[in-house]
Amino acid sequence: MDNLNKHIAIYKEQLNRGDIVIAYNALVKFVMKLRVDLSKKHQNLYTFSTILHGYMDYTYFYYSNDFLKSKQLKFGLVLNHLHMQFELWLLGNTISVQKQYWQLLKATKWGVDKPVMPKYAILEVTLVETPDFNNLNVLAEQITTRMTNVSSEILDNIKTL
Repeated sequence: MDNLNKHIAIYKEQLNRGDIVIAYNALVKFVMKLRVDLSKKHQNLYTFSTILHGYMDYTYFYYSNDFLKSKQLKFGLVLNHLHMQFELWLLGNTISVQKQYWQLLKATKWGVDKPVMPKYAILEVTLVETPDFNNLNVLAEQITTRMTNVSSEILDNIKTL
């Protein structure tokens, strides 16, 4: 970085305005509640990890089941802060597992338009591209419905490999 002090001064200024702190806290709180609600609703299908925070770029949690674990796979429900959208990621426990499943899944509808494997995941699927944060109940339902449907489709596809 050319001048870290300059960047930190801008960062501090923005934090002091308060908008970033309010927005970030609200986003994390929403994802935390979403995780709790999903773990109650889908406790028979998946186990859910705790919330993980990226470097102000991602807030996410993992979920998995015995089948996925046997394949060294897991899903992640991700709030991508940079694109401000919700995504579902299929992840491997190691880079070699990710590369193996990328080769198997890149021709599916989730990978066919991607020329290379995503940086952090095997597959990245946008669940809600333009979330309406003014109606959190509707947003939570949209995410839950899409997450459930896409997870099931991907699982069914993996089972046929």
